[in-house]
Amino acid sequence: MRERITFIQKLGDSIDPAEVKIDRNVIKAPQVQAVREDRLTIALDELPSELQSLLSGLHELHIRWVSPVAYETVSPLLARLPPGFHLFFTPGNEIKATSTILCQTLTKIFGPQISCTTPSESFTTLPTDRFSHSTAYQFFHPLSTLSPFIHYTQSHLCSLSNKPCTTRLSSLLTSSTLDISYDTISHSLRLTSTWPYQRQQISASSHPNHRTEVGILSSDKPKTLESHELGISGLLTVLDQDTKPSVTMFTFPSRHRDAESFFSATFLNPTGLHPTLQLSLPSPSKPPGNTCNLHAYLTLPNTIFPDKYQLSDPLFLQSKNISSLRYISTPIDLEAPAYLTKKWGSTLLLQLSSSSSPSTAEIPLHLRYLPPSYTGYSTVQTPYPAIFWACTAEEGTKFPTNPFEKVNLGYDGLFGPRTVFWHVEPRPVSGKELVNKVRVPVLDLAKADYVNLGTALVVLSGFLWVVFKLVSVVFGKKKVEKEKKTQ
Repeated sequence: MRERITFIQKLGDSIDPAEVKIDRNVIKAPQVQAVREDRLTIALDELPSELQSLLSGLHELHIRWVSPVAYETVSPLLARLPPGFHLFFTPGNEIKATSTILCQTLTKIFGPQISCTTPSESFTTLPTDRFSHSTAYQFFHPLSTLSPFIHYTQSHLCSLSNKPCTTRLSSLLTSSTLDISYDTISHSLRLTSTWPYQRQQISASSHPNHRTEVGILSSDKPKTLESHELGISGLLTVLDQDTKPSVTMFTFPSRHRDAESFFSATFLNPTGLHPTLQLSLPSPSKPPGNTCNLHAYLTLPNTIFPDKYQLSDPLFLQSKNISSLRYISTPIDLEAPAYLTKKWGSTLLLQLSSSSSPSTAEIPLHLRYLPPSYTGYSTVQTPYPAIFWACTAEEGTKFPTNPFEKVNLGYDGLFGPRTVFWHVEPRPVSGKELVNKVRVPVLDLAKADYVNLGTALVVLSGFLWVVFKLVSVVFGKKKVEKEKKTQ
């Protein structure tokens, strides 16, 4: 088991090495304004048996959870996804896409909110024929808390007497992201969590048979830095090995950058059953690059969906300040109600027009029929999209895996390997949550009896009217025939 704890400050911030105190397996230092990232790498044979049997049958599995609460981050931890629970999965030889094992395990670990039956039935497919770095299946759920995951890990990874273990896992309640990755090449499970840019207490300790590395770093721009690279400098310490921190500085290529701009998203009023999501970018400044285009990536639960036919009309898209539809998951049933839709929902990648400043774009969406309720209304929640500039790096530029790289984000598999993503920071219009809500009228169960009675009366009245008309026609014909005979 290996652990890496990193505190990353902004450019220009630093800490005096003399203020860092190391006592064998413990490191302490004053508070700093930084993002904290914890990464735990666990070998397959160190996991609980049920997880071993599941993971050993997979080719790769990537879980990305993003908090719905807005957060600030720093370079190089810039990759963003819409808030919620994202899963990217490629089956192996032992566990097929028709197996129920994965969904059952997800429900056990992350709670009953993760509703699926089998990957082939509940997940959507990704276009693996375009780029080899994409997974085969995708799943999403607007999960707002990690409470079930914390309870599961505390009961399986912490002993009853290990309070530091349970306390540390409880701190995930305030984390901004959680990433869990497994692949057959490494044969290990990697868990990475981050906390937002804020005052962080520098304190960590190691455990027996457990390598722990602690870094207190900040962004840097050395003179040798190339255009496709990021720089980091600061202090590194390996607990139980080092007696004082080591000064370090290194650079590495990175596909994720800061666009140094922000956006907001809201539904236009009145929403109706065909709401329009408006994206507002006060300063969509184009980043440096050969070819750069602004994109919006949406993950929509099955209660709301886009219409690919509507989004394929160039003139309609132009009126909404959208350049083109780059990708939409399939199939999307345009008529089925939410309670009969088996797929989790849909993903949508749009190229936005960036000719105006400030810029706005409008994305037309459609609500499904929802289950009845006793209030007569239901609330549909949709996460903020991820907005980024996708720029093509210079010919020959390579992006090997770096210490902070994040891949398998869904949208990165829709672009080539030399694409650089410049992320636009999401900011809520009001409050702190990056979630838009729509109040939808549904059948009121408290008044359902009257509706049933009224419907029955209307149907009966219509039936009697049809019978009356048919009888009138029959008797009318007989009357005409009788008059002809008398003549």
